[in-house]
Amino acid sequence: MDFTSPSSIYLPSLLAKPKFLQEQPQEAVTTSAMKQRRVILIALPSLVLFLFFFFYVFFNIRVKSLLLASSNNHSITLTETPRTETKFSILIGILTRPDNYDRRHFLRLVYGIQSSSVAEIHVKFVFCNLTKPEQRVLIALEILRFDDIIILDCIENMNNGKTYTYFSSLPQILPRHYDYVMKADDDVFIRFEPLSSSLKPLPRKDMYYGFVIPCNSMNPFVDYMSGMGFLLSWDLVEWIGKSGIPANETFGPEDKMVGKWLKMGNKAKNRFSDKPAMYDYPGTNGRCSHELIPETVAVHRLKRWDQWLNVLQFFNVTKQLNHTKLYHV
Repeated sequence: MDFTSPSSIYLPSLLAKPKFLQEQPQEAVTTSAMKQRRVILIALPSLVLFLFFFFYVFFNIRVKSLLLASSNNHSITLTETPRTETKFSILIGILTRPDNYDRRHFLRLVYGIQSSSVAEIHVKFVFCNLTKPEQRVLIALEILRFDDIIILDCIENMNNGKTYTYFSSLPQILPRHYDYVMKADDDVFIRFEPLSSSLKPLPRKDMYYGFVIPCNSMNPFVDYMSGMGFLLSWDLVEWIGKSGIPANETFGPEDKMVGKWLKMGNKAKNRFSDKPAMYDYPGTNGRCSHELIPETVAVHRLKRWDQWLNVLQFFNVTKQLNHTKLYHV
């Protein structure tokens, strides 16, 4: 009978490594590692997409919650970029004479510092054919420097067709058309901003604008607009150039003749007399005159330099002058 102790019988088996701890062959380890890498490579893109989707959803939820919280405390206003309003256009033709060099240079100063926020305004000096050799040189210099002169094919005059030639020629000689064309004297001071502001709400067609005569009337249909400065819409300018009515009625007071043309042609159904903003200089022409007022569009009959000086000072036309060490004014 073998009396070997149980411990001697079972000890080797207890000391033996379990099967799952026993060393595996090298080939098996390599194969397992490759499988693990393959699983990681396959799972990695899915993991990236998942993280991206998670943060995208989280971010949107966060932004929406902030907007909702803000809307509870403050109103959110979406402001559109303001639209740039298209300016309408005005041509001011100042009827003068070729020899009035000083007056033209002075008016260039007066009108050159003005502008309008609602209208594009161009100023041209208008006279008939040149008759002197010095005019051809000096006026050519003006044209080269300022490009603001229109020379009509006519003999210089005031009431013998110059105004008709002016209006009737424009559609043929201008490179563009204007919404309005104004005829003005060279002894009138026109303020661009009030003029354009008064025109802004008015029609662009069949329009006749100015200072109605007689002086005490406020009815723009009673007669005609004063020659100090009246304005026609472009369609009426074209009509003057084409119609036989003005062509056969050119001799007489130029402002009165224009009113006659429009009446005979049943034109200018839209009329506006800008009183009291247009007037003659104080004390120069009875009821057509009154004191200077801030809302002035045009002041007429400025024959002397002291009158011009008074007007320019009243409207403080040099207020934009900057103070520097270069001059003392």
